Amino acid sequence: MPTTTLGRGGPTVSRIGLGLAALGRPGYINVGHADDVGRDRSVEGMRDRAHEVLDVAVALGITYVDAARSYGRAEAFLSSWSPAAPVTIGSKWGYTYTAGWRVDAEVHEVKDHSLATFRRQRAETDALLGDRLGLYQVHSATLDSGILDDEEVLDALRAEPVTVGLSVSGPGQAETIRRALAIPDSPFRCVQATWNVLEPSAGPALAEAHDAGWGVIVKEALANGRLTARGDRPLVGPASSDALAIAAVLAQPFVDVVLSGAATAAHLRSNTRAIDVDPADVPSTTPGAPTDYWARRSALDWT
Repeated sequence: MPTTTLGRGGPTVSRIGLGLAALGRPGYINVGHADDVGRDRSVEGMRDRAHEVLDVAVALGITYVDAARSYGRAEAFLSSWSPAAPVTIGSKWGYTYTAGWRVDAEVHEVKDHSLATFRRQRAETDALLGDRLGLYQVHSATLDSGILDDEEVLDALRAEPVTVGLSVSGPGQAETIRRALAIPDSPFRCVQATWNVLEPSAGPALAEAHDAGWGVIVKEALANGRLTARGDRPLVGPASSDALAIAAVLAQPFVDVVLSGAATAAHLRSNTRAIDVDPADVPSTTPGAPTDYWARRSALDWT
């Protein structure tokens, strides 16, 4: 597995990381998630599945794992997992998991970027991960959430002993990244954003962040499963659709790490075959308007 430095002076990590959004809770919005997880969605069953996929990830050379407070019990599953090799763990704060381990919950997570939420969730993360945490990120920062103008929160982030980053989401990703870059004495040194062949609009802003020495992590490379063989926009070429889609991300010069969101060991192995794909073999795709992409994502069902 190829490695890279996550930003200027950051840790050395694998080019492909593992995100736990689909492994830390019984429901998620990835296409086919219900089939991947199967019938046993008990806490114990999901924990065992997460540990299995994490073990395979380490065996494949993956050394970056990404969680969040809102990913159900993802941090707890990490706390009870003993990796066979060193890994860098990133997590996020700003959303609270509210589904109560139900797939049919009316509301799965609630966003709040207040200082009180940061302090509460930082303590929760510390209790589970302690000094295993290497990166702590604002979860889905947006201009309208106000966090990038909240000096109390920014000061708290500046005092963090670990690397601080932010993840972004929605059609305004580029504007949010540029606002974060412009903050005087910015606490941020890493950004996580959606970039895929259907929604590449954040690319120029991510390149600016990379040039500024920030680490760049890409999420949703498979467009929540839409770019897989069972999705509505599979890619056709000399490799599997998921490998081609991830290879397209790896080919971007501003990308350090691309996350696999696999919920099974088989899908993770397929995702990591992207490292053997020649970027010239990735078929060209015409993206639509970012607003259309994000509207489609918002309409996906939790399964």
